[in-house]
Amino acid sequence: MRLGALRRAEASRVALTSLSDPFPIVQATAANALAALPAAESVPALIPLLSTKDEFLRQQVCYALGVTRSRAAVAPLIERLTLDKLDSVRAAAAVALGQIADESAVVALAEVLTSNSSTAGAKKRKPEKNEFILRAAAHSLGQIRSRAGVPVLIETLSNQTNAADVRREAATSLGLIGDSAAVPALQAAAGEADSSLSFTATEALRRINSRKTS
Repeated sequence: MRLGALRRAEASRVALTSLSDPFPIVQATAANALAALPAAESVPALIPLLSTKDEFLRQQVCYALGVTRSRAAVAPLIERLTLDKLDSVRAAAAVALGQIADESAVVALAEVLTSNSSTAGAKKRKPEKNEFILRAAAHSLGQIRSRAGVPVLIETLSNQTNAADVRREAATSLGLIGDSAAVPALQAAAGEADSSLSFTATEALRRINSRKTS
């Protein structure tokens, strides 16, 4: 922990050796101490740990990979998001993909939200029940800022069966992306009784409108 706090490459390089420690808690702590290393050094060392049996270690490695902002981590994180059986790991992968903000993650993140869609095609997928994962997926789409994520974010916002926090996250992300296609859905949300959702949707509309006038 102290080596990581130094924020120096040479200190993180020493911590790197503890990724092979027999105790998962030490490995997880070491993973979070690698932030000062170039991604070319840290990512290849972290990726194999995504297959470990320890839930906490997999979760922390996902977070550590997000900090690297490396595109090389996107595919392994998508695998954790889609295949891992534990919600804590899937949530961490969703967060990390947003930090990296690579457009190749849009489809996987959108599929998390699509599983809760009211559309007929979504019935073929098992609905995502974990609210944090849904929020993280919506938030990450906003961080990536790809227009490819707009349709599923509109559907997520418009679907009133979704939790309010998930809908608010979708509204925020639509504002960040700034696509005018989201305006009708945001206008509808701005008129809802939930004051927090209404405010968030109004702010998202303001963002979109400010882009039009700039």
